[in-house]
Amino acid sequence: MKQNTSLKNFRVHLCLSAVSIFLFLAPCLAQTKSLIKRTTYKTETVELGAGGTVSIIGAPNGSITVEGWQKNEVEISAEVEMQAATEADLTELAKVNGFAIDADFVHVRITSVGTHDKNYLKSVAKKFPKNLLGLPFKIDYKIKVPFYCDLEIDGGKGDLLLSKVEGAIKINYLDSNASLNLIGGSIVATFGNGTVEVVIPNRSWRGRSADVQIANGTMNVQMPLNLNANLDAKVLRGGKIENNLTNLKPRDRTKFTEQSIIAKAGSGGAVLSFTVGDGNLKLLETKEAK
Repeated sequence: MKQNTSLKNFRVHLCLSAVSIFLFLAPCLAQTKSLIKRTTYKTETVELGAGGTVSIIGAPNGSITVEGWQKNEVEISAEVEMQAATEADLTELAKVNGFAIDADFVHVRITSVGTHDKNYLKSVAKKFPKNLLGLPFKIDYKIKVPFYCDLEIDGGKGDLLLSKVEGAIKINYLDSNASLNLIGGSIVATFGNGTVEVVIPNRSWRGRSADVQIANGTMNVQMPLNLNANLDAKVLRGGKIENNLTNLKPRDRTKFTEQSIIAKAGSGGAVLSFTVGDGNLKLLETKEAK
């Protein structure tokens, strides 16, 4: 019951977010004819101390790729695509569409800014042409962060790729085809719609816990057969669980069903929880280390 209530609240939150994005995008539907495109590129690098936090707020549309590396730096590369009727309009849009950075030695905040954010426009462009509001744009990010850091990611609609990061990770995404390559730490991730691929590459995974949920869509989870963990897998409504793992044993006097698997892998350990509202959940053996 607690799980159902949590997912219900999440779905309400998603609906409200979807309405907000629709209201932002709707005016552009009638304007998409004869629009021209411009793509701009921007890269910035800031320092971040070991064990610091990186917060990312994506644009309403656009992908986010986050990869860990050995430097105590955050490198942000953004590709901003804008559409408008004239080159002059594109020049005006380029002044406000992009990202802002708020950084100190322990926390780097990356925030997408643009015509979707009325408060931002009021602060930087009070006389911004109203006819340019609602024109389509997207921001695709490629971000490198320290291998050991905490992450907070909020996204709208677009692909998400996460790899080589070990820390406390929180993700909220409205609509995404996501790939999460987990090497350690902990993760709490919630998705509205799409497909989520979760990969635990090898048995030496240094993770504390994982809780990944999607309201509507498909989730594929890859785990090594020799991993030691406690697994909770659930499909709450339409759809089923397809279990291809042979090393799972029932836990807490339960039986495996197409809607619920409460299991122990190996000698047990960290709790891995995977939940699908409407859709299918597949449990697979890790194909290869990544």
